Amino acid sequence: MSKTSYLVLENFIGGKFVPCRSHIDSYDPSTGEVYCKVPDSGEEEVEAAVAAAKEAFPGWSERSPEQRAQVLNKLADLLESHLEEFVQAESKDQGKTVTFARTVDIPRSVHNFRFFASSVQHHTTDCSQMDHMGCLNYTIRCPVGVAGLISPWNLPLYLLTWKIAPAIATGNTVVAKPSEMTSVTSWMMCKLMQQAGVPPGVVNIVFGTGPRAGNALVGHPDVPLISFTGSTPTARHITERSAPYCKKLSLELGGKNPALIFADADLDQCIETTVRSSFSNQGEICLCTSRIYVERSIYSQFLKRFVAAAKKWKTGVPSDPSNNNGALISKEHLEKVRSFVALAKSEGGVIHCGEGVDQLSLPERNANGYFMPVTVISGISDSSRVMQEEIFGPVTCVSPFDTEDEAVSKGNGVRYGLGATVWSRDVGKVHRVAKRLQAGLVWTNCWLVRDLNLPFGGMKNSGVGREGGKDSYHFFTEVKSVTIKH
Repeated sequence: MSKTSYLVLENFIGGKFVPCRSHIDSYDPSTGEVYCKVPDSGEEEVEAAVAAAKEAFPGWSERSPEQRAQVLNKLADLLESHLEEFVQAESKDQGKTVTFARTVDIPRSVHNFRFFASSVQHHTTDCSQMDHMGCLNYTIRCPVGVAGLISPWNLPLYLLTWKIAPAIATGNTVVAKPSEMTSVTSWMMCKLMQQAGVPPGVVNIVFGTGPRAGNALVGHPDVPLISFTGSTPTARHITERSAPYCKKLSLELGGKNPALIFADADLDQCIETTVRSSFSNQGEICLCTSRIYVERSIYSQFLKRFVAAAKKWKTGVPSDPSNNNGALISKEHLEKVRSFVALAKSEGGVIHCGEGVDQLSLPERNANGYFMPVTVISGISDSSRVMQEEIFGPVTCVSPFDTEDEAVSKGNGVRYGLGATVWSRDVGKVHRVAKRLQAGLVWTNCWLVRDLNLPFGGMKNSGVGREGGKDSYHFFTEVKSVTIKH
């Protein structure tokens, strides 16, 4: 590939594209080849973006929610009108299948803008009377200022818009940093900003790495709020960097999500859904199921049927509509995921299908892509790193349990607490178990059904804070109590 054929991205600052002096290579995961150059931004670029956001804040924050909602809806319409371009770009940049980008990523990105455009117009504030003192108290909510938004590489535009939409709907301006591995769709969205009526400086996007661009953003004294989705170790660093400034933080982190499958579960529905919850998007979703606990009386039956269903989950070239999974994000990540399978094997685990068992048949041009077949493991101790650490790939482990108490104990036996699924026809049991599981989201007899009005976030090492309709409104605004004596 000649150097001139690379896609070269530029930062978007103050409503203009600004070239960067140095760049990072970005790879097409399905071929393993560099195809894009991403700005390697640092303090200078972040400083310019924050200055533009500060300048735009007074005018944008003074607009009514209805006026801001019109802009969000226009941006949603423009995204939707270019849907297929964004679908193809997201698949090429991230490695996911075109089908997944077309049915999940880009439609949800459009919906994020429409949802918050509507939601922001329907909140109410509190009021209380103190007649005996001749006073009336009420609350008002004001935008915070410049919001720093850092989004991950697994659902690039989906999770970036999940942050940008509520931030600007509530009157803030933003400086966003997408992952340097998946920056293309956010850069494409910048091209639509002017047409959508987004004033210069309201949305600024600075591309680059966490240690350079991300570090400069979270440590900037004029950015009072940080919303981050990513790994727990990075979140610790963000917390330390932002502590001197008492910033508002929303941290959506990793998961090691259990499925608890009781003997009275509808196994047909359960197996179909649990294959999907374990392996969708190459297992690169923070909510994916990576630990499956099955009541002992149905354990062998479940395992046999689950492995058979997993073997039908096809991995291959992302553009092929018959494939369920594409490529993993990077060579390094592929090697990390494979290392967990090797560890499981060395500890006596049984690899029923996938890595080291099943060969993938790939076209020659995709021979160096980062592909891995879906992998099912059993016979692993709950104390193993394979069962304790987030793998973030197409790997899931199956183990038996005997009692409801044991199932809950196993489910809660990790330092994460993001999502969980429970499979049972017993209404009382699902309510009891849902209450006892240490997870921010619990699905019963389903997975990833989302009402965006409701809180999203995790317990323990899975994060701090919640986002969603009312929760995002509260996070991206400051509440003020006003007392009037009359």
